[in-house]
Amino acid sequence: MVESEWDSEMHTKPRRNFASIELFAGAGGLAIGMGKAGIEHIMLNEVDHDACQTLMKNRPQWHVAEGDVRNLDFKRYAGQVDVLTGGFPCQAFSFAGKKAGFNDARGTLFFELARAVKETSPKVFVCENVKGLVSHDDGRTFKVICDAIADLGYTLVEPHVLHAVKYMVPQKRERIILVAIRNDYAGKVTFKWPSPYYRIMTLRDAFFKGELYDCDTPDSCGASYSAKKEAVLKLVPQGGDWRDLPPDVAKDYMGVSYTSGGGKTGMARRLSLDEPSLTLTCSPVQKQTERCHPTETRPLTVREYARIQTFPDDWSFAGSMASKYKQIGNAVPVNLAYAIGRAVVRLLNQIDELDSK
Repeated sequence: MVESEWDSEMHTKPRRNFASIELFAGAGGLAIGMGKAGIEHIMLNEVDHDACQTLMKNRPQWHVAEGDVRNLDFKRYAGQVDVLTGGFPCQAFSFAGKKAGFNDARGTLFFELARAVKETSPKVFVCENVKGLVSHDDGRTFKVICDAIADLGYTLVEPHVLHAVKYMVPQKRERIILVAIRNDYAGKVTFKWPSPYYRIMTLRDAFFKGELYDCDTPDSCGASYSAKKEAVLKLVPQGGDWRDLPPDVAKDYMGVSYTSGGGKTGMARRLSLDEPSLTLTCSPVQKQTERCHPTETRPLTVREYARIQTFPDDWSFAGSMASKYKQIGNAVPVNLAYAIGRAVVRLLNQIDELDSK
């Protein structure tokens, strides 16, 4: 991180307007970051109604196609797409490993992303997923994905697991990123993964005025604890969990989990101001993955959740409070997406230089 090229990479600018289609867009974390890097979205697809309302409310100029991706025809965008992106849900590939490539992926949502690639022929496509994708089903799922990418006529860059904390995100979130380059360009260009920032951001950076934000966290709605849970969590210090509770309190609170295996470090977990957050989930009050505020005995608010994912403060979320937490928890951190976007723009600039010769 000390020898990072972050500053020079921040000056990345697109040679022209690069067009993008994004699938499984969610609340817009990936789309915001790619847009900040200079990529223009000509269409975004999402099935969740509240997430679509979030996208349209914040970016009325974006064309948001709400509905099941299986019902979309991408042929109208053929030849217009520079980069196609999406964080596809990792469904079980029950028939994985038969070496049928593109056909082996049928019935999964990855197949729909692959179909969009086949119908639009982008120069590059980028996928984001949980880091466990590589080991899912003993590696057979990932083998099917790699075979399908090759079958489509693309070369997969050696995949990387990117740690969000290295890219100005105050959160210990890890995601695998797949970058595939169309074969007619693949041997002529080089993709360079983004350089990390110079230091790790903490919850203090997220919640208070400083390098990440120009003001303290705005007030917002938030979940609450039952009286019993609040009484338990008051006993937990910053950065602590169930192991810091008196044994009788821990046994009563955890029930059968007390004697089960595993560290269970998400239970009765209070975050620390001087560390990044643990990976956010779809709710800060789930018993196995609690995210208690560092200095107050309450769950993180919606806006605090959003800041940990580096959404801008003016990005509002539609739907119920539970839906807002879910949208934020499922998102790609904006600053991570921005770093990936700059790397993709540098790749597209190389391709554009080839096309202009």
